[in-house]
Amino acid sequence: MSAAPLLLVVLAAILHASWNLLAKRAAPIGPVFVAAYNLVACIVYAPWAVAILLEGAVPVQGAAVGLILLSGLIHLAYSLCLQEGYRQADFSVVYPVARGTGPMLSTFGAILLLGEMPTGRGVLGLALVVTGIGLIATDGRLSGLGRPKGPIGLLWGMATGGLIAAYTVTDAYAVKVLGIAPVVLDWFSNLLRLVVLAPLAVANPRRAGAAMRGAWPLAVGVGLLSSLAYILVLDALGRGAPLSLVAPMREMSMMVGALLGLVVLGEPVGPRRLGGCALLIGGVILLAA
Repeated sequence: MSAAPLLLVVLAAILHASWNLLAKRAAPIGPVFVAAYNLVACIVYAPWAVAILLEGAVPVQGAAVGLILLSGLIHLAYSLCLQEGYRQADFSVVYPVARGTGPMLSTFGAILLLGEMPTGRGVLGLALVVTGIGLIATDGRLSGLGRPKGPIGLLWGMATGGLIAAYTVTDAYAVKVLGIAPVVLDWFSNLLRLVVLAPLAVANPRRAGAAMRGAWPLAVGVGLLSSLAYILVLDALGRGAPLSLVAPMREMSMMVGALLGLVVLGEPVGPRRLGGCALLIGGVILLAA
């Protein structure tokens, strides 16, 4: 991978962890907050997306339209799942587990559904990912899973990770094979989410306004950073960077997220959870090698 795509992915990882921290702070608001930050993204990035559309740089064909719709629906499920996970569990658990689960599920799927046999390196990577997720979810204490809310962060993180795997493959195909501009793909994804979630605010605008009181700065931050982070990743793919390298490199955001949970939110991020993040990153790199 050349220097330009590398820098794009590194910057995207930092931005990704940052906007997720903002989303965690607004977790109690739920779907209304998701609608709010998608509204921000639609407004801010509209001139850029429209300019590309006017240039005719987007293929208008059934496959492209279908991929854009599919991407938007997967991102909608991902956004809602992530927000609910943040509402119910620690950021320093849900975020790294979600980021590490996608590559793990992709490997399991290749083994079970496609009959692919993993290499020794792949088996080691899978073991590291599973161990890292276990350390993060339990903080090294298996008895923690026996508590009433013990496995919640693990479950929501893994569900979110499955959706990450789904949209990563879908969007990579849309950008690399169909030639859809990253900004346009992301903008239409945001628009679809906004259209689906807008009735929640329209049905009871007073309640939605009360829920968002004081939270608009967070929505602006998430709307700006989430789209920018993902556009940078898609742009790196569009520049020819292989998905097998881009996907694991994005996972450096797990360590950034764990540190943000410790420093900003004051969550208990001990050496075991940090060690789990390190194992996750190493495992994801091995899976993609």
